[in-house]
Amino acid sequence: MRNHVRRHHPRTLSIPFPDARLSSIALKAIRVDKEISTLVHRELRTVAPEGTSDEESVLQVEYKATTNRMLRVAVNSFMESLSLVLEVMEELDVDALEPPASTS
Repeated sequence: MRNHVRRHHPRTLSIPFPDARLSSIALKAIRVDKEISTLVHRELRTVAPEGTSDEESVLQVEYKATTNRMLRVAVNSFMESLSLVLEVMEELDVDALEPPASTS
């Protein structure tokens, strides 16, 4: 009888936002969509940019999947959701993704 070992294919994505408020909004919007497959595990959180103790303005997503194919499908789905969240932020949130113009 063969011994089946589950291999995990990890991947971490870090998406920087202009500030902690926007990274938190993205986290809350994307968190509600659970992974469809039990072959994929996803953890979302906000963190400070690497090497700083600034506000948590980076959305970090850690994936573990049992196959490369499932990892690719999960990451593609996440990127589509993130794209939608960014589009909504850009349309509805004043100065969400562009710094305010200076008033000098």
